[in-house]
Amino acid sequence: MEVIPFEPRFRSDVLELILGIQRDEFAIDITEGAQPDLQDVPAFYQNGRGGFWIAVSEGRVVGTIALLDIGNRHGALRKMFVHRDFRGAQPGTAKRLLDTLLDWARDEKFREIFLGTTAKFLAAHRFYQKNGFAEIAQATLPPAFPIMSVDTRFFHRRL
Repeated sequence: MEVIPFEPRFRSDVLELILGIQRDEFAIDITEGAQPDLQDVPAFYQNGRGGFWIAVSEGRVVGTIALLDIGNRHGALRKMFVHRDFRGAQPGTAKRLLDTLLDWARDEKFREIFLGTTAKFLAAHRFYQKNGFAEIAQATLPPAFPIMSVDTRFFHRRL
């Protein structure tokens, strides 16, 4: 498995992975149309200091993570999804994706990373906390943070 920057040729695979996890695993009623950031990943994420990475195993997209530059050296971690067969300490897909994002953020001189998630992603909450994120109140988010309609829990990490 390798973690690489998103390339447009992987667009349909990324959509399939993300929508499959959102709808099938967690019964979140969301469509591709409700996620305009996925319509043009390079324009939305891969400009300025942002980025979007995918984990690929044998040509198959098995994970995603994105960093949205929201200004003031703040970033929003978005679109972290890992296929169920690639979760856990082994093979370590989520950790490799997060480490890639954090290394990039440090190199790009970000000071803080924020994220929002649904209350349903309990394993994700534990993962973020284990990797240095602390839960925060929505009211403490930077004004530019893009809150999604499904976001009910928020986390923060200083770099």
